[in-house]
Amino acid sequence: MEYKISNRLRLTAIILMVVGAIGVGYSFYTSHVTFEEVENMLANESHHGGSNGHGETENHQADEASSHDTHAAVDAHGEDKHAVGNSHEVVDEHTKHVNHVMHAMHNRPWSAFYIAAFFFMMISLGVLAFYAIQYASQAGWSPLLLRVMEGITAYLLPGALILLAIAVASGTIGHYNIFVWMDPDVVAHDKLIQGKTGWLNIWGFAIRGLIFIGGWSLYRYFSRKFSIAQDKADDNKNFKKTFRISAAFLVFFIYTESMMSWDWIMSVDPHWFSTLFGWYVFAGMMVCAVTTIAFIALYLKTKGLLPKVNDSHFHDLAKFMFAFSIFWTYLWFSQFMLIWYSNIPEEVTYFVTRIEDYKLPFFGMLAMNFIFPLLLLMNSDYKRIPWFIVMTGIVILAGHYIDVFNMIMPATVGDQWYIGVPEICSMLFFAGLFIFIVFTALSKAPLTPTRNPFVKESEHFHY
Repeated sequence: MEYKISNRLRLTAIILMVVGAIGVGYSFYTSHVTFEEVENMLANESHHGGSNGHGETENHQADEASSHDTHAAVDAHGEDKHAVGNSHEVVDEHTKHVNHVMHAMHNRPWSAFYIAAFFFMMISLGVLAFYAIQYASQAGWSPLLLRVMEGITAYLLPGALILLAIAVASGTIGHYNIFVWMDPDVVAHDKLIQGKTGWLNIWGFAIRGLIFIGGWSLYRYFSRKFSIAQDKADDNKNFKKTFRISAAFLVFFIYTESMMSWDWIMSVDPHWFSTLFGWYVFAGMMVCAVTTIAFIALYLKTKGLLPKVNDSHFHDLAKFMFAFSIFWTYLWFSQFMLIWYSNIPEEVTYFVTRIEDYKLPFFGMLAMNFIFPLLLLMNSDYKRIPWFIVMTGIVILAGHYIDVFNMIMPATVGDQWYIGVPEICSMLFFAGLFIFIVFTALSKAPLTPTRNPFVKESEHFHY
């Protein structure tokens, strides 16, 4: 059955992209603030008793009071050397705080744009891995959903290239706004980062990224080609080709996904590392991927375009949503518990900064990604109710966006975080781009792979 993207959906996607692009452009434009402008802003906030929502008001007031103390000490004409020494310390603290806020304002639109880009890219990459698993395992329940997965993976190539471009641009045309190891001045004074420059350098970063994207895209291209060719074939040669390349791709994927998570996420904190991190990112990626497959399949089902997809298929998708949520929680707890228990300063600081400065998104994300799906998807009957799947899925996707937010923002903007124009408009832009590319791709081929050898089993699938 053919699908054609509706004018309304296309227009919605374009409006999201335009509104998002305007908001992102405005965010970058307003982020170019000077030291003096930030100093005046902080002084005005202190005068008016304003707060940035993270307990900074008291700091600003302390800075202002400190600056008054500084002037008083300087006016003492050097009569009290101890007081003058203290005044220099106060000036240094004040300067550090203003610089901290200024750099956070510079970094915030870059970080927000990068987070949204990564979030939608990881959905597409997760779907590609899930798709390969269906072929490699010769699953009988999923063939009716394979074209939906192929449509979602169409976003991977442009989405990943945009993400890599943002990362490289942040360290070239930007001022090292996301990855501190790209800044030669920082590297020159940091022995730990110097020891990692063999891996953490901008050329190696870019080349590895292109290799990752190239490998993923080649698999996507050939698996899609063989899938469509199978519909017109009178034997199963194309299916067998897809089976073989899927098995090979999964080996390539598991290595490159780990390295991608080190490069594109973990290296924002170059002093910290976790041997579980690649698996942790993988778990979040997979639960978002399966949720998105369920959403798009439900949408197409309501349009009468997937008539043979039944509630057992959605039950299975909801089971994967539940299973990957539990797997994600297991990995999160394993990583957190081992670091907390060992209490090694250079490891524990990663979680200390997030708990102290990101208390609401940190604990809120845990509730959204574990407690909520656990309670709602535990019951087998609920997994068959479309609106229940949608409600749970929205919370899961929002929770994992916040998880990515928690992984990036503390390293780039510190305690100066908000959910505002840069974050919202970045999400709108990439949501619009994702919808436009995915639903355009869905219209390029029939939604049911008629010659897949397991399609009959999928049509009669009941659980």
